[in-house]
Amino acid sequence: MDVLITALLPDEVVSLIRQEHRVEMNGELRPMEREKLLRGLEGKDGLLCSITDRIDGELLDRAPGLKIIANYGVGFDHIDLEAVTRKGIPVTNTPGVLTDATADIAFALILATARRMVEGDRIARAGRFRFWSPLNFLGQQVSGKTLGIVGFGRIGRALAKRAAGFDMRVIYHSRTRLDLSEELKLNVDYASFEELLRAADFVSVHVPLTSQTRHLVGARELKLMKPSAYLVNTARGPVVDEAALVEALRNGTIRGAGLDVYENEPDLAPGLAELDNAVLLPHVGSATIETRTRMAHMAAENLLAGLRGEKPPNCLNWELLGGR
Repeated sequence: MDVLITALLPDEVVSLIRQEHRVEMNGELRPMEREKLLRGLEGKDGLLCSITDRIDGELLDRAPGLKIIANYGVGFDHIDLEAVTRKGIPVTNTPGVLTDATADIAFALILATARRMVEGDRIARAGRFRFWSPLNFLGQQVSGKTLGIVGFGRIGRALAKRAAGFDMRVIYHSRTRLDLSEELKLNVDYASFEELLRAADFVSVHVPLTSQTRHLVGARELKLMKPSAYLVNTARGPVVDEAALVEALRNGTIRGAGLDVYENEPDLAPGLAELDNAVLLPHVGSATIETRTRMAHMAAENLLAGLRGEKPPNCLNWELLGGR
């Protein structure tokens, strides 16, 4: 069969797919342009896409024989799941594999914002580090502080484990509260969203992007946070109202923020890049060799299963398809 891969993947993974099917792959690091993607999908049986590809009705019309969409990534807000399901096409993602890598980045942003690491790096590189002084370049202590985790799935729980090593108190908010025994085991306390915002020294967001979570953190929520608090977002950019965040950072509503994702990625909200109290990463939450390679293997396994007519291991809409 004929397969389109929209992102440059490791040779070892592409070779596995080529053993069974004909492959056309984007040979560049940058995402495929929309028109190239539309043309490339014509006549294809399988699609291995990434989170930068918009999968909608227009695209699906180009490939009426499409049998499987394997997404390289966990998030699938770029996929019109209803439209794909109406076409009878299974959609898969790559859950679980990036949990530790993303939790590492979230905690790195906590440390980097609190201890002003990136700001200090710029000063040292520019030759402006002239002397040590007791009151110079003071940051905030992380050990012993309160971490509020919004969304307590795999990544949220992994972050809580890391916080334990810093003797942090962890409070969490989630749609479903854990059993008390599980809370005791993880040494976490449940709080309402507003209670969490008011109590936490660090607020880390770990929710999927849905119509309910878009701008979950906006001007009102930022005002509920402590003036000494920090916001970290490694989930999806639109979960935070970026313009409201810029204003909050400018006027001291909160002390700082660490972001790995952006509302209009890759563009930043006006003024964000100029703020010293914001640490900005280029969406690297899963960017370790081990994680990205495993994600590629998982996406390939999903793709190959779908092309064989089997249930893919990580199918998002199998039940909606009637179990085929």
